[in-house]
Amino acid sequence: MSINIAIAGAAGRMGQRLVSLTKTAEDLELIGAWESEGHPVIGQNGVVATMQEALQQAHVYVDFTRPEPTLKHLAYASEQGIAAVIGTTGFTKSVTELFAPFATKIPIVWAPNMSIGVNVLLKLVEDAVSALGPDFDVEVLEMHHRWKEDAPSGTAKALLRCIQAKRPTADNIVTGREGITGARSQSDIGAMTLRGGDVVGDHTVYLAGLGERLELTHRAQSRDTFALGALRAARWVAKQQPGLYDMHQVLGSKT
Repeated sequence: MSINIAIAGAAGRMGQRLVSLTKTAEDLELIGAWESEGHPVIGQNGVVATMQEALQQAHVYVDFTRPEPTLKHLAYASEQGIAAVIGTTGFTKSVTELFAPFATKIPIVWAPNMSIGVNVLLKLVEDAVSALGPDFDVEVLEMHHRWKEDAPSGTAKALLRCIQAKRPTADNIVTGREGITGARSQSDIGAMTLRGGDVVGDHTVYLAGLGERLELTHRAQSRDTFALGALRAARWVAKQQPGLYDMHQVLGSKT
């Protein structure tokens, strides 16, 4: 039996790849795609202007839009019993807190980055920080395309959370340095941002000790990396009970 999927933000960079890849998947059925009212693509290739119309027969929908519409979509989907896969970043409050009312009604997968490689990177960073100890300084550098609106990236923030989970004393996130800043403190973690061109997404974690340095890097070369991960999450979450899940649970499951 195929899984009925709807796509939010169908004309966006991620939305277009999700639509295309869903159409080629034998076990998925694209039954709805929508864009904001007034968008020029509405009426083309089945794209509609309302989520209500797009979600009529959906088992699950995928959303890589913006925080405000994402919360509106979740509110409606939770009332209709439609599972969700959310890749939206840039929320100003805790996602756990924001999504809690909806997760009691529907299963939701949220991840700031749905690539399989990045989720392996998160685990590697945890292991490295734990093994190397506080004598190794940790810095995070990320680069994305010129159109990205939030900084640091959601993935960079996820990396910072992993680092702090293993080093709670590193509680000072430094997002820029200029002038005479003084010596680096062990409580610092650098989180530096680069923007330019059409870079899909690069993330490097530097672990710098005295006389040696370890660099853990992930480079996304295509948005298909994220889209394929999101579709894998959609297949999984459509079979789950209500709750808030992450990609580690998706990738660790045999379901």
